[in-house]
Amino acid sequence: MNNSVIIALTLTASIALSPVSIADTVQGSTLTIKMSSFNLNSQKWQNRVLLLFAPSVNNHSYQQQMQLFNQQQNDFKDRDLVLIQVLATDKSYANGQLIDESYAANLRNRFGVDKENFRIILIGKDGGVKRQETTPVQATAIFEQIDAMPMRQQEMQEQ
Repeated sequence: MNNSVIIALTLTASIALSPVSIADTVQGSTLTIKMSSFNLNSQKWQNRVLLLFAPSVNNHSYQQQMQLFNQQQNDFKDRDLVLIQVLATDKSYANGQLIDESYAANLRNRFGVDKENFRIILIGKDGGVKRQETTPVQATAIFEQIDAMPMRQQEMQEQ
């Protein structure tokens, strides 16, 4: 197999495993993110952020975590939750859209995650770290934690 085929398969797998695909991104929504304009600080008070760090799309923990997130698109959108996939040897994505490699490296440095490590970090709308895991976690556990947050309780009452 040549490198082009491997790259194409890797890219296809990472997009297919993404809980929010490029086609599912709603234009004009707070969840629409462009590579050139994305940065974590811009999400404060707009979205919650779920950082998923992994060495590559081939990492077992990454694949397991993405399977747990599969079929949860509406739950992510309902909670203003943006998924950021930060991969060391593959492309990194924010809600299915490509983000710059240097920014992905900055995220690794900011949160102290080595390239060979798997980690999940939940960031609240206030910008604070709400949860960290070093193994895959059920999506429902993350959603339950978010739903228990005072800001989310207020959002649910306003709906």
